[in-house]
Amino acid sequence: MKIQFEGNLSYQQDAIEAVIDIFKGQEKLESNFTVLAPTDQSIDYAADLGYANKLNLLHRQLVENTQAIQLRNGLRISTPQDVDKNDLHFSIEMETGTGKTYVFTRSIFEMHKRYGFKKFIIVVPSLSIREGINKSLELTDEHFKQVFENVPYKYFIYDSANLSQVRDFAISDKVRIMIINIQAFSQDMDSEKATKRILLDYYDKLGAIPINLLQETNPVVIVDEPQSTISSPLQKKSIKNLNPLAVFRFSATHKEKINLLYKFDAIDAYNDNKVKKIEVASITTKNEVSDGAFIQCISISNKSGIKAKVTIDIKGKNGKVSRANKDVKLGDDLYEISKLDQYFGYIINEINVELDYISFVNGKLTQTGQTLGGVDDKEIKRKLIAKTIEEHLDKEVKLNPRGIKVLSLFFIDTVAKYRLYDDEGNPTNGDYAQIFEEEYARIIQHPKYKLSLFKEVKDVNIDVTEVHKGYFSRDKRSKKSNAKEKFEAFKDTSGSVKADEDTYQLIMKDKERLLSFDSPVRFIFSHTALKEGWDNPNVFQICLLKEMGASEIRRRQEIGRGLRIPVDQSGNRVYDENVTILTTIVNESFTEFVEGYQKELTEDTGIKFGYLALESFNTIVNGFDEEDEPIYLGQDESNKLYKHFIELGYIDAKGKIQDLLKQAIKDGVVDLGQEFSDDVTKQIINRIKEVAGNLDIKNNQDKVHIKLNKQVYLSDEFKALWDSIKYKTVYKVEFDSNELINKCIESLNNNLRNQQAKIEHTKAKLAVNQGGIKADGQVKNYVEHLNVQVNHLPDIITYLQNETDLTRKSIVRLLKGLEPRVINYFKSNPQAFIESCIEVINLQKRLFIVDGIKYEKIGDKEFYDQKKIEEEDLVGYLSKHLVASSKSAYEHTLCDSDVEVNLAQEFEASDNISLYTKLPSWFKVPTPLGTYNPDWAILYNQGNEEQLYFVTESKGTVFDEHLRPIEKGKIHCGKEHFKSIGSRMIVAHTIDDVYSQV
Repeated sequence: MKIQFEGNLSYQQDAIEAVIDIFKGQEKLESNFTVLAPTDQSIDYAADLGYANKLNLLHRQLVENTQAIQLRNGLRISTPQDVDKNDLHFSIEMETGTGKTYVFTRSIFEMHKRYGFKKFIIVVPSLSIREGINKSLELTDEHFKQVFENVPYKYFIYDSANLSQVRDFAISDKVRIMIINIQAFSQDMDSEKATKRILLDYYDKLGAIPINLLQETNPVVIVDEPQSTISSPLQKKSIKNLNPLAVFRFSATHKEKINLLYKFDAIDAYNDNKVKKIEVASITTKNEVSDGAFIQCISISNKSGIKAKVTIDIKGKNGKVSRANKDVKLGDDLYEISKLDQYFGYIINEINVELDYISFVNGKLTQTGQTLGGVDDKEIKRKLIAKTIEEHLDKEVKLNPRGIKVLSLFFIDTVAKYRLYDDEGNPTNGDYAQIFEEEYARIIQHPKYKLSLFKEVKDVNIDVTEVHKGYFSRDKRSKKSNAKEKFEAFKDTSGSVKADEDTYQLIMKDKERLLSFDSPVRFIFSHTALKEGWDNPNVFQICLLKEMGASEIRRRQEIGRGLRIPVDQSGNRVYDENVTILTTIVNESFTEFVEGYQKELTEDTGIKFGYLALESFNTIVNGFDEEDEPIYLGQDESNKLYKHFIELGYIDAKGKIQDLLKQAIKDGVVDLGQEFSDDVTKQIINRIKEVAGNLDIKNNQDKVHIKLNKQVYLSDEFKALWDSIKYKTVYKVEFDSNELINKCIESLNNNLRNQQAKIEHTKAKLAVNQGGIKADGQVKNYVEHLNVQVNHLPDIITYLQNETDLTRKSIVRLLKGLEPRVINYFKSNPQAFIESCIEVINLQKRLFIVDGIKYEKIGDKEFYDQKKIEEEDLVGYLSKHLVASSKSAYEHTLCDSDVEVNLAQEFEASDNISLYTKLPSWFKVPTPLGTYNPDWAILYNQGNEEQLYFVTESKGTVFDEHLRPIEKGKIHCGKEHFKSIGSRMIVAHTIDDVYSQV
């Protein structure tokens, strides 16, 4: 099959026009120069005429062209100083997967057609991108010959061993396109490091210095991924040394947007359906389980001394255990670091950088990427692989009948996880390949795939080894039986070395074959290092099988391999929204993925979600001219609007939209600072809405600073009320320890749950716009349990003794009293069981001693000072539990619930309530269950001049049995506290509850 290319996509045409219109007004010209014959007599070359590009535009014309392009594309307008005729640089921003290579290739032919330019150099940052562009030129060859009437041209990859191509580049009067990676000539510019200055030294077989020939052509230089290609001063100097007519920078993630001419960013592409929609299938663990000491070696380094980064379990101050990354060195004791008994004996004995392992004094050893004591990590990998297979086969059922081949891509960070070799070179499956084959063989037997009516799933009965393939770098190894006999094996590499070149070529060579149903391969395993420069339009699932805690491949790089719109068996793009969905299977929560992806978009592209820019309103259409061409609002008017919004407080100094502007939009009262037509106003408001995202806000107009009601606060009645409740106390307890143990046993048997390891599945599509990234529609989830049995159980008695202060004898009695069902929970997740026991025991201790609690007043000098009320700065919102008050110490009462709101309103209406106040948050009664902050202090008038002072707790019920144990216990302590200082406390749901307890 051959991929068909579309020449009429409007956004690509806009990008191409942005490039070629820079030279608007340029005549078709060429410049000639002489290329001398080689001095090497064995080379039969005569002196030749060289052909060069030539620019004859004035600086003023280049500036005008630049600004006109930027205006129509809604971008910041360059100043005349930005456009340097002697060093012309222009930027084009296009999201990954939207045809960036097609655009700059077609721009080459358009520049030749309109202006006669012939010499072009494409500079790339890496081998992978070089191979990708070379393959793209191969695939588009026939297409461009049709579009440009068989224009003769030649493209080639620069090869220092074949410099005759440089001479051909210089002397040809036809279009010539050189592809070169920046390392191939930037190192020549580094006088300190260059050993062979190939481009800068005279070459007798060429008859010239290679760089001089390139300079004479005055080439148009296209820089792909400039943030990587020309990020250093040396690399920039190397580009300038080519003597370019102009430099066009193409990227989705510019770091420097020099004279930006066109932008089709991630948000544009996503919402214009020019890339696949992204769906996230998240698989995460709950209640992680360790079998003994959990140790994962993440990395080993000899920078600043030999050290390793490991993930281990660590006990926190609260007794709970969590996993954390730690840097360790020779002699470090993981028992001391973790504070956990299971790490006793794990003292680091050796860190071997060359062989990539850590060993311990107890004889245990682990290598980078491996895990000791991990129970659920391998199971998670199995679930990720199985989920990918299920998603894949579901799509096959739907898409195969439409002639669309479905591919899935697994990224792994260690080749050994996919393929292993014995000493004789016989290959065997690594863990991931073995899991894949087991899961595929199981899942493919499901009736919906195996027995599908129209045989939608192809090759159902084919051997499982035929459906997956690995793309990795290779090297030759010697057999153990005969060192002279070699075998070829996969190996780990960085993705940018010479050994990777063949891998990229293989991926590119197989690109079209993989898209055909003739190839049974549907699942691809590749190295995380091979992360850019290649993709395949029919990748519908991407799964990242990296080790926990390992260095992350960026989500945008991962997703970028499958964003392109898919093709059918005829090579035509399929734009159906029900088809163009890329499912990313990840081992992180949906929320973490979304937050990380949005952060990377901001870092990589400069997109600021929720921010306006100076040029935000450039392209607002303000009418049409006589030729029916749009008249834009323009940079000046856009600047005025932006600055006006800052003055009004609609946006901050960086352009971030404030709640004030959101409220003005909701109320339809946005102040634009000047009169615009209804149509223009509507366009401006819609532009703001696109950027603002969610308009849900707290209404600033409802914001109230709560002031002191001095008439009440300074009254004798309020002082008397405060004096009746202000004194502080201490408490002491008495309890029967045997009865406490029985209560703990009862509570553990009734309340302990089996916290076995669980896997949580979450799935949702992403909505991406200027306001941010969120779930598009419903987030679906389900949980499944893992049946894990642990062999290495920790010392539960010592652990509980340390964390509960119970005696060893009491703990043994307690554990013996547990039902067999509950004790079995310990085996499925020891740490979670221990932590649950600690929590239940300590809670029961606190609840138990409440019954025997006694409070004593500390004295007359320890009390809650009334003057602190004057220092409080309270803020509330009228719509949120705020009640206007004439009887309270404050002009408004800030309530915490609807029950409190109703009580405050009833207090206001009742003649029996002379005054009341919501007790401040710093008014806290000490209890064994934690500090307790009562709700109200009330002055009650019985009508016979007798006044009662008491504290009220507002609850949804007045019945003890309906309260939670901790609530009930705190209320009991509160009552005892106020009783000890001669006051009284009651519980009330309504004013009638107050009346009934007076």
